[in-house]
Amino acid sequence: MSRAFKTGDIMLPAKDIDRKKWSVIACDQFTSEPEYWEKVEDLVGKAPSTLSLMLPEVYLEAEDHEIRLTAIHEQMRKYLEAGYFDTYKDAMFYIERTDSQGQLRQGLVGCIDLEEYDYSKKSTAKVRATEATVPGRLPPRVHIRENAALELPHVMVLIDDEKKSVIEPLADNVDALTRLYDFDLMLGGGHLKGYLLGDREKTMVADALDRLEDPEAFAKRYHVEGRAPLIYAIGDGNHSLASAKLFYEQMKKANPGKDLSSHPARYALVEVVNLHSPSLTFEAIHRIVVDVDPDDLMEQMTRDLELTEDGQGQSFYILKNGRRRKCYIGRPTSKLTVGSLQRFLDAYTALVGGRIDYIHGEDVVENLSRDEHSLGFLLPVMEKKELFPTVIYDGALPRKTFSMGHAEDKRYYTECRLIEEL
Repeated sequence: MSRAFKTGDIMLPAKDIDRKKWSVIACDQFTSEPEYWEKVEDLVGKAPSTLSLMLPEVYLEAEDHEIRLTAIHEQMRKYLEAGYFDTYKDAMFYIERTDSQGQLRQGLVGCIDLEEYDYSKKSTAKVRATEATVPGRLPPRVHIRENAALELPHVMVLIDDEKKSVIEPLADNVDALTRLYDFDLMLGGGHLKGYLLGDREKTMVADALDRLEDPEAFAKRYHVEGRAPLIYAIGDGNHSLASAKLFYEQMKKANPGKDLSSHPARYALVEVVNLHSPSLTFEAIHRIVVDVDPDDLMEQMTRDLELTEDGQGQSFYILKNGRRRKCYIGRPTSKLTVGSLQRFLDAYTALVGGRIDYIHGEDVVENLSRDEHSLGFLLPVMEKKELFPTVIYDGALPRKTFSMGHAEDKRYYTECRLIEEL
């Protein structure tokens, strides 16, 4: 069977490099808190670090981002030339992440075949986006990848493995595996352990994935007939994976007739996690709209969505000047609350102006909403059991529908992979 998740040549920092300073949280976190990234810079100093190999999205629209990009690409090559990496050929890692709450999350680090991935809303590919992909967000991320020698993964891919047959059995054999890293993550990120799978364990994983990908088993699991199996759902980092896909497709167009089937850019390094892991919790992603007239926004939203303060059905909280009130949507435009709100906010900001930011913590929204030109929105949590059936039947969800855990518990950059041919 042709599996979409495979082994790859995975790179780690050499053993004499400080792992705590090396590993930095995903670039798409703390986008409204530059002070977090200032703390990271202070902690890292001049030590080798993935901070030098990626662009935090808080700086994505900064005037000097092109200078930053050039420095990143140069640093990648300097690290390679300096021998900062150990490479594990045809590898797959089993990892254990103890998060900031003390919960253990198990995962597999390997490669997704981008030929098996499609981020369009009505995709029927084995690997699909769970949330809507915004085309305008891809070009700057593709630009980051264009001249990059390395990729650093923060994409988390979900499998719906209720029987816990793929990842969890590896914990029973962990003493027989080679331990690759075991260290505390910076700034409250918890602890990370990683192990190299042997041939026996890789075969175990492959066999379990074959069973999970079986079309008959899929049809029985979701009570569907004739629908293409959804096996891998992108939980975090969809725009990064979509950028990798777009970059690969552009490469194929630029090289007609050239065989790129074995090119490193065909694949992307990811972590696969079981949706049914007890440590995996879904949290709402809230909204803050800045640089707007809050009264005008409220007036139009009340009219367009027929908002009331008493009712049934879709509801959320609006925060103004740090104070919240509950509202109900009388005219929903989506099956999900977040969909109805997002459609309105997208249309409003496109017409009137303002900027939407996506926030994980209620306290952050509360603080930001104190600004006189801001308005905050607190949204309900989506149950994770709804994820696969909803994507199978309705396609990708509205963007930023849910988050997996607190910001501090997102993936940290530790592993790397070459994406150009040397």
